[in-house]
Amino acid sequence: MSRTSNSAASASLNQLTVNDTHSSAASGASKVSNADVEKQVQQSETAPATATPRWWESKSLEHKPLDGAYGWIVVASGCVMLMFSMGCVNSYGTYQTYYHLEQFPNEHVSTLSWVGTLQFGVMNVFGIPAGILCERVDTRLVSFVGGVIMAIALIIASFCDDAIWKLIITQGIVFSIGASLVFIPSTSIPAQWFTKRRALAVGIVVAGSGIGGLWLTPATRAMIDQLGTAWALRITGIIIFAVNSVASLFMRSRLKVQTRDKIVDFSVFRDMRFLLIFIGAVCATTGYFTPLFSLPSFAQQVVGKSESFGTNLLTIINAASTVGRIGTGEVARLLGNINTMAMCTFVSSLSILVLWLPFQVGGTLIASAIVYGLFCGGFIGLLPVVMADLWGVQRISTIIGLLYMANFAGTMVGAPSSGAILDNIGNGTNYKPTIIFSGVFMLCSSMFFVVLRVLVSKKVIERI
Repeated sequence: MSRTSNSAASASLNQLTVNDTHSSAASGASKVSNADVEKQVQQSETAPATATPRWWESKSLEHKPLDGAYGWIVVASGCVMLMFSMGCVNSYGTYQTYYHLEQFPNEHVSTLSWVGTLQFGVMNVFGIPAGILCERVDTRLVSFVGGVIMAIALIIASFCDDAIWKLIITQGIVFSIGASLVFIPSTSIPAQWFTKRRALAVGIVVAGSGIGGLWLTPATRAMIDQLGTAWALRITGIIIFAVNSVASLFMRSRLKVQTRDKIVDFSVFRDMRFLLIFIGAVCATTGYFTPLFSLPSFAQQVVGKSESFGTNLLTIINAASTVGRIGTGEVARLLGNINTMAMCTFVSSLSILVLWLPFQVGGTLIASAIVYGLFCGGFIGLLPVVMADLWGVQRISTIIGLLYMANFAGTMVGAPSSGAILDNIGNGTNYKPTIIFSGVFMLCSSMFFVVLRVLVSKKVIERI
C-alpha cells in the first residue's frame, strides 16, 4: 500500500515537474515570439512600403494562367503597336523613292538612306534603356510614352522637309526612340504569357510590322501623291497617337521583376551561345534592308518598270512577311526555334543571290520579293523566342535590349554601305555589287546560327 502511495506521489511530482518545464518553455517561446513580433513591427514601420507597387510600377499578374485569354489580348495589342512603329520603318522605302526622284534629286542615295537606317538602328540601340524601363516601370506607361514620341516626331518632321538633315533628326532619330519604347515591350512581354504557343504568339506580334508595311506603303504613296510628304507625315503621326494610346492599355507584364544592383548585366556576353546569336544578328541586319530600300528603285531604273510597280514590290514583301512571321511560329513547333531561324536566313540569302542578282525581269523580281518576304522576318520573330528558351522569360526585356545592339550595329553598317556601294562602285545604276553585299551577309548569318545549333545539340536530327 505504501509502495503504491509512494509511486503515485512520485508520478504526481514528476508530472508537476514536466508541466512546470513545459510551462517554462512555453513562456520562453512566448517571450521570444513577442520579441520577434515587436521587432518585425518596428522594421515594418521604418522600412519603405514596397509591397504595394507605386503608380508607375508593374503589378504581378502571375495568378493569371499561362496560354490564357489575356495572353492573346497582349498579343493583339503588341501586333497593333508594331503595325505602326515597325510598319513606318518598313514603308520608308516609299519616302526614300520620292526623296530621291522628286524632293532631293541632288542628294546621294547613301545620304537619303540615313533616315531609314537611323529609324531601325537607333530603335535597336535604345533597346537597352527601353528594356531597363520595362523592368522598373509599368509597360503600359512605357509603350504609351513611346507612341507619343513617335507621333510628335512625325508631326515635327512635316515642318522640316526642306532639308534632309532635319528629317534625319526627326523622322530618323527621334521617331526611333519612341519606336523602341513600343518595340521592346511588344516583342518581349508576350513571351511571358505563353509556353506551348510562345513561337506562334511572338510570330503574330512581329507580323504586325508586315501588316503595317502592307497597307502603310500604298497609303503613304497615295498621301504623298495627293497631299505631299508634309501632310502624309502629319496624318500618320495623328493615327499613331490615337491607336497606340488605346493599344498600350493592354500591354501588361505578367511577371514582376525584382530590381538589381546592376542596371545592365553584361555577363551574358561570356556565354558563347549569346555571342553566336549576336554575331549572326549583326550579319543578318547588315543585309536585311537592302531589298526593302533598293528593290523599288532597281525595278524603275534597271528593269524599266513604273513607279507603282516598285511600290507594289514593297507591298508584296510586307504581305509575304506577314504570312511568313506567323507561319514560322508554327514551323518552329515542328522543327525547333533555332533550326527554323537558321533556315529562314539561309533561304533569304538565296532569294537575293539566286532570284534577284542574275535576272532583270519583272517576274523574277516578284518571285524574289515573295520568297524574301516569307523568310526575312522569320529570324526577327524567332529571336525573342530563342532568348526565352535559352535564358528564361524573367529577364527577357533586358537580354533582348542587349541583343538588339547587334541589330543596331548591322543596320548602321548595312544600309549606308549598301547606298555607298551603289553610288561609288555601281555609279548609281549598277546594283549588282549592292545585291551581292546584301546576300553574302545574310548567308553568313545563317552559318552562325548553324554553329549555334551544333553547340546546343550535336544530334543531327533533333528539334532545337
